[in-house]
Amino acid sequence: MIKAFLIERRSWIAAFLLQQILILLIAFVDPSIPFENVLYIVYLCVMIFVVFVIIRFRKETAFYKSLEEWENNLDVTAISEPETPFEELIEKSITGQTEQLKQSALRNGLALENEKDELMAWIHEVKTPLTALHLIIDRMEEPSLKSQLSYEWLRIHLLLDQQLHQKRMSFIENDLSLEMIKLKPLIIKEIRDLQSWCIQKGIGFDIQLEAEEVLSDAKWLSFIIRQLLTNAVKYSEAADIVINSYEIDERKVLEVKDFGRGIDRKDVSRIFDKGFTSTTDHHNQSSTGMGLYLAKRAAKPLLIDIDVHSELGAGTTFTLTFPKRNQFEHVISM
Repeated sequence: MIKAFLIERRSWIAAFLLQQILILLIAFVDPSIPFENVLYIVYLCVMIFVVFVIIRFRKETAFYKSLEEWENNLDVTAISEPETPFEELIEKSITGQTEQLKQSALRNGLALENEKDELMAWIHEVKTPLTALHLIIDRMEEPSLKSQLSYEWLRIHLLLDQQLHQKRMSFIENDLSLEMIKLKPLIIKEIRDLQSWCIQKGIGFDIQLEAEEVLSDAKWLSFIIRQLLTNAVKYSEAADIVINSYEIDERKVLEVKDFGRGIDRKDVSRIFDKGFTSTTDHHNQSSTGMGLYLAKRAAKPLLIDIDVHSELGAGTTFTLTFPKRNQFEHVISM
């Protein structure tokens, strides 16, 4: 701030110093003017000027320091009161622009909220004919056509489900309801929803649950497991998917292991990135790259750690590590 102040006032300082040099030069050239007396006067003027600069520095920079330290959170109360006409102009401009930004942010927020509500309402409306369509497909007798339509219906259902949970993600902390959840019924339900797809691909499930219950939110845990199972089924062919749970160091662990094509080592660290699909499979246009990203985001407020281990051509294992019960204290208190 000192450097900035001196640069700002460099023209004044230069003008003062030139004046003092000029006075000394005149006294030096003109023998009738006592040079020592003029030198003394110049010295006093310089001292007075230094004190003046220090006072003005402390007085003028208080306002600008508050601007420098001001966090741009649309709160102008942290800015010091202006003491000069120029500071008043700056403060007035900032206040006006801040008010405009607040109004703009409010309008954009309301528009975004309305758009989100409309989209969620649309998704719920679409689910009604989608359910009716599923009932019609169940009554079909042609096995091949029925299988194809069931698969396409499932794709639509899963995409709508992702979109619905993506919109709910912004207020997930207010949507949590923690309880002891039995894993087996939850997993069986998710597998049953994927049944037609699994039959089409010849995929079975091997479920071994030593840890039968976990403390979590049933709705969001179902969503996370759904994304992992969908990912496992998508990249597997004619093989079992192994689901097991156990407890280690007072933490419950759930593993979903497939024997599909696996993930390239260079892609492992990126699979939870938004929109990332794969660098090895360029023919799969159905993948949105959102499932694992949303699963990771949903796991964070639930204090669930998601890890992945994979070998290309050998399969992939996703591991959900649940928190200790006492780690949920700050979540429960919200």
